[in-house]
Amino acid sequence: MADPQRITISDVGDVTVVQFVDRKILDESNIQDLGRELFHLVEEEGRKKLVLNFSNVEFLSSAALGKLITLDKKTKQNGGVLKLSNIRPEIFEVFAITRLNKLFTIYDEEADAVAEM
Repeated sequence: MADPQRITISDVGDVTVVQFVDRKILDESNIQDLGRELFHLVEEEGRKKLVLNFSNVEFLSSAALGKLITLDKKTKQNGGVLKLSNIRPEIFEVFAITRLNKLFTIYDEEADAVAEM
């Protein structure tokens, strides 16, 4: 795959930490690109331990949430673990309202999520 456009990736030991480039994840084509890039990590590169760091993200659309749910399923199917971190309170509220805070393991800090892998 060409270099990702919507995410940046760093490795902390055997954990893949993903940061989002876009502050607002709204645009449908960007969300499609984001999904492809995230799914590629799991399906093509075989990464098993993912932490998604949301510190840059100010807004997330429902379509983006759908991609996260699909990523969670793909990660589990491949024997992996997905954790989220650094979610702003206003975005966490959306996770709480949609009960996705029950599906995802969410940490205040990236370091805590990585340490729990």
